[in-house]
Order: sequence, then C-alpha cells, then structure tokens
Amino acid sequence: MARIVVIGAGIIGTIIAYDLQRRGQSVVLVDRDTPGKGASYGNMASIAVTEFMPASRPGVWAQMPKWMLDPEGPVRIRPGYMPKLMPWFMRFLAASRPSKLRELEAAGAVLCGRVYEDLGALLKETRLEHMLSREGCLGLYTDEAEFRADREHIEILERFGFRHQVLDRNAIRDLEPALTHNIGKAVLFPDNRSIADPYKLVVALSEKFKSLAGRIEQGEVGGFEHSGDGVSAVRLKDGRLLEASQVVLAAGAFTGRLSALLNEHIPLETERGYHTQIMAPGISMKHSIIWPIKAFMVTPTAGGIRVGGTVEMAGLDAPPDDRRAKVLVKRASEALPELKAEQISEWMGHRPAFPDTVPVMGRSAKRRNVFYATGHGHLGLTYGATTGRLMADLITGVTPPVDIRPFRVDRFN
Repeated sequence: MARIVVIGAGIIGTIIAYDLQRRGQSVVLVDRDTPGKGASYGNMASIAVTEFMPASRPGVWAQMPKWMLDPEGPVRIRPGYMPKLMPWFMRFLAASRPSKLRELEAAGAVLCGRVYEDLGALLKETRLEHMLSREGCLGLYTDEAEFRADREHIEILERFGFRHQVLDRNAIRDLEPALTHNIGKAVLFPDNRSIADPYKLVVALSEKFKSLAGRIEQGEVGGFEHSGDGVSAVRLKDGRLLEASQVVLAAGAFTGRLSALLNEHIPLETERGYHTQIMAPGISMKHSIIWPIKAFMVTPTAGGIRVGGTVEMAGLDAPPDDRRAKVLVKRASEALPELKAEQISEWMGHRPAFPDTVPVMGRSAKRRNVFYATGHGHLGLTYGATTGRLMADLITGVTPPVDIRPFRVDRFN
C-alpha cells in the first residue's frame, strides 16, 4: 500500500496521522522527539475559539510601543534578531490594512466555528472526552477603561456570533473566589474550555494511531528524495529512508527549514512562548483566566496551574530567557494574590507563526505530493481536530467542508 509520511508529532501532525490511518491509509509519523514533546508539551491547554483575531489589528498596534519599551513587556524582540525578522515584519504590517483584517478575521472565524464539531467527534471516537473541561475562560479587566480598550475584540466576537457574557465584580468572585478584589469587570467565554493535560492528549492520540497499525519513527529529517515534480522518500539524518507516496509537513515552527529543502520558502517565524507550571499553587481554579492588558493567561492543567503568555522573537536557536517565565508569575500574582509559586518548572517552546496569523493548510505549490499544515500560532490545540479533518479530506481526495483557499501556501507570493 502507498505510504503517507507525516513529519511532526505535535498535536497537528498526530491528529492528521490518526485521521488518515483511521480512513484506511498507511501512515508513518516521524519526529526527532517522541510525540508531544514540542510546542504541544507546554501550550496553555486552551480551546480558545474566541482568539482567532489577527495580531496585526489596531488594538494590538496601540499597545505595541509601550510593550516594546518595557523590558518585562509581553512582546520582546532580541536586538540581534531584528535584521532577520524585518521581511516577516513588513508582511505583518501589510496584514494590518482594514480590508485585509476583515479577510483574515473571516478565515479564523470559519475554523473556530468548526472546532467543537471536529473536536467532539475526535474525542468521542478515541474515548478521550474526559480530557475536555466543562468550564470556560474569564477575561479580566480592572475597570471600565480597560474593558473599553479591549472593545475591538468583543465587537469582532459579536460580529461572528461567538458566545460571551459580561460580568460584574460580585459575579466574578462567585465564579473564582481566588481572584483579586481589584478586578471590576470580566467577560466569560463559555466555549473557551481547556484540556486536562495537552501533552497527555497527544500521547494518547499517538497510542490510538498505533493501535490502528500506524507507525511512529523517531529521527530528524535531513532531506528528501525526488521523483519528477514530487517527493519519493524522506531521508533521515541517520541514513534511513522512508518511502513516501505523499508527505505532510506539520513540524510546527521547524517546517520552514523543511520547506527550504524543497526550495519552497515560506515566511514562517517562531513566536517563542514561556510557561511556569505550578504544582502546589495553594489555590483552586475552575476557569482559565486571561488579563488582556497584561497579556498573560492562567489555566488549571497538568495537575496544577500553568501561567503562560508573552511573545519573544529570537529565532529557533537562541537559548531561553528564563526571566520571561518569572515575569509571567509576577503578573499572575496580581490576579491571584494567594498564589504560591514554590513547586514550579519553567518551559519555553516555539509557536509557528505566519505574519497574517492564519495557518497554512493545503498542497505545496511546487511539489505535487507534498502538503503543509503549519503556522497555527497560539491556536494549534484549538485548531488541531479541524486541521486533521480538513487535511485528511484534502489528501484522500474528499472535498473539504470549508474553502481552504485562504490557507494556501503561496498566498504570500
């Protein structure tokens, strides 16, 4: 039987591999590490269906100068990396045109509108429904001025019909007593539920994939064998060859390096994100929380609570800046004054980001049997099941239920 090689065993690649194998395909899932050890290991465990807005929208731009000048701000660009980042940044600027923003918002809303249809089906058939929480997310605001500053976000949700509920001070405390009394207003996003442990979810899905006779190979991709205008095999750095009838590049932020080997250059960057996992926080939480003006999130997950957020642009190879994780804990303590950050672990991972915030999902423009599924940014977990469905449809010749042209790989040309 013809074999499909899926490169990247994070949440995206693992679900694609599983969905293809479930449809009767013969699939090899390959990664340099074991499944789930990349960005999927440390994401914020959020099914964030209300967070599809482009990062280039005016409300973000308004805060960018303040963030950039603050050494502890939520956005940090390492000075030495700025020259390399400039082409990506110019595309980011181009994505801020009003007409372009509307187009990008619509593309993200289409994906988020499908999330629970696809995720629900996936969790049900794999008997992993228990991993999805019942509680939503609270967006926090100190006062009416902070709320008005984020009004753009709420208006976009209203335009596309995503559920939300504005809460007063008393209602907030009823839902989450551990929150500071300084929060005067909040918005409940009931559909922004969370995963009990995102790493364990990927591992469980990889086991389901193997139970269907799927094959997992650990090794780093070093190149490709070519046949005409296609790829006939994936070459690992240890010399192994994985013959392939089709290849799916789903290696997250590292996909750009693989596409370059195919002479198909894509403007993919890494938005380096940090988290601190706190295993004995001294408080209990049901909802995840996000404080927009301070740009951090807290989620009950992985047996404790996880504090994350921040964007650092420094490329794939620079060492972590552990100060970023510590800043997040300091911010979280403002929202949760009784928080005890003692039993902690710190982590840094690579979110794959295109300058227009929209992922690439579809066929290569240069290689007939190569497909891309990357650039999901901070919505990899959110979009995972939907991406798996759309990509499996496309690869097996089934017409996808949505128009995938907004996600084509050559849209930047």
